[in-house]
Amino acid sequence: LKMSWFWFYLPLHLLVMACLCHSIKAPTTSSQQSFKTDLFNFYHSLILADGKETTIHLLKDIPKRYYFVLEESRALAPFTVTVTPCDVPIEWSILVHKASASFLGKAALGDHDTQAVSKSQKAPSMVSTIFNYKGNSVETYMGMSSHSALYMLEFLSTERDTHITVYLTTDTTSGHLYPELPMDPRIDVIGIGHTTVTLTWKHSPSVLQHRENIQYCLLVNEKHNYKSLCAAETAIRSSGMKLPPTLALSLSPYLLEPQQVMILSNSELSIINKASSGEVRQICMGTKNTYTVPNLSPSTQYYFDVFVVNLLTNASAAYTGTFARTLEEPEPKVTELKDGKVIQIVLDGKKQKFYSLRYQARHKKIQFTFQLCRGQVRVHITKNGKTVASENISGLRYFSLKGKLLDTYLVQLRSTEESNSSVKVQVSSHFHKPLFPLLPESLKIKSFSKLRTCNSVTIAWLGTQEESKYCVYKKRIEEHQVWMELQSADRCSGPESRHKSEKVLCKYFYDINLQRAVTTETIKGLDAGTLYLFDVYLFGPSGIPIRYHSKVVKTRKKC
Repeated sequence: LKMSWFWFYLPLHLLVMACLCHSIKAPTTSSQQSFKTDLFNFYHSLILADGKETTIHLLKDIPKRYYFVLEESRALAPFTVTVTPCDVPIEWSILVHKASASFLGKAALGDHDTQAVSKSQKAPSMVSTIFNYKGNSVETYMGMSSHSALYMLEFLSTERDTHITVYLTTDTTSGHLYPELPMDPRIDVIGIGHTTVTLTWKHSPSVLQHRENIQYCLLVNEKHNYKSLCAAETAIRSSGMKLPPTLALSLSPYLLEPQQVMILSNSELSIINKASSGEVRQICMGTKNTYTVPNLSPSTQYYFDVFVVNLLTNASAAYTGTFARTLEEPEPKVTELKDGKVIQIVLDGKKQKFYSLRYQARHKKIQFTFQLCRGQVRVHITKNGKTVASENISGLRYFSLKGKLLDTYLVQLRSTEESNSSVKVQVSSHFHKPLFPLLPESLKIKSFSKLRTCNSVTIAWLGTQEESKYCVYKKRIEEHQVWMELQSADRCSGPESRHKSEKVLCKYFYDINLQRAVTTETIKGLDAGTLYLFDVYLFGPSGIPIRYHSKVVKTRKKC
């Protein structure tokens, strides 16, 4: 069966009269206006192409008609029509006009007389509706024709302007434009986590036959499932986002809009569209039929649609969509703080989660002490649910707070870096017994370039008004080790973590006048042209050390 182009050789008005026979009766005087309207519509209709997907734009409440002719070439010849709504539900139907060969013959002879045409309506002919549908699902009509016939497809959108795609084929032996779905086209949810959902689906027969030209694309959103790929694209565009021409070609390098983020990893391409209405994520994963969707929000319902896409034709078929709700985020574990006790906490920088501490006051005045050991840490303190302090800390930080007996304080800590951070925490009501030593204005170590020699360096650091013990340590390092040594230094660790050979000296000093509370030390016995890392530890009455910021100094090569 093939498309017939014989009407191009007919006088157009005769064919119009033939295709508009919606009943056996000829048009009467009272129906002339309706007949003229149908005539006008035909002139503004199109012939539907065979073997090609056609995009049709519909205006609200205005029907649109397309025609195709099936010419008798063999008994019971098949044909299929597939209609894909890309937005709102539509109404569509297929009408067929069957005429006798003698009628078509008369038309071919060019009998243009209107009266003759009118009489020809009495010839054996019939117009009938063979299929109609209303909805927004992808629908396919499979028909068999044993007679030459003129077919009309009529489409109507009653909600708003929209567009659809239509595919007609009379060749059922040369493969499929649309990828095939398996007998069971459902998507199965096989795993649910707090931030992940694992999906699996049965392979499309098209993947097994044409693996290099077929791929699966997954659409994730928080609103609803989509019955076709073009419906999904239309919805995303209407929300103010712009898409690449089709998900089928997502592996091509597109210039993304500012509200789009492209992620390519492990041969998977994701495009995340961000809008005020939510996030729509598209992932194309080749021919894998199991996928774990990452980076979801806890306690959120998501809708998942899988499309099998023909990369050569851009045509796609939709699996039956599913949905799942991620698990609720577990309540953060809360650690009880005890008065005067020091705890050290390691914070995971990748997860960016808060670590919670709780303390119930036994006195009206209390003091929180935080010593940053590594990284960067954000501290948030609430009293009975109200925020009393919130800031990023560095070095040693005190928070002195006033309240009532039995007030409940909640301390939340998190790393502000991707790498892990560490911090020591203490809460105490005994201000007269400080755990940490009195600190100088600065914990920097200074070196004197003019006093450097080939085998010695001179360093200086600030002290306090309180007599304290200071210990100096040195370590020989290489150029490539400098950055790592400075970044990975644990500022809470004491000399017990150092090798005995690294110890240089310990000394006590103080000065009532802070302007003169400075000490210097010349470290001798060094190698020429060599890098050294110097550390100073300050010990208070409690014996807990405070580490100054490390200093790297290089001795002179020649003297």
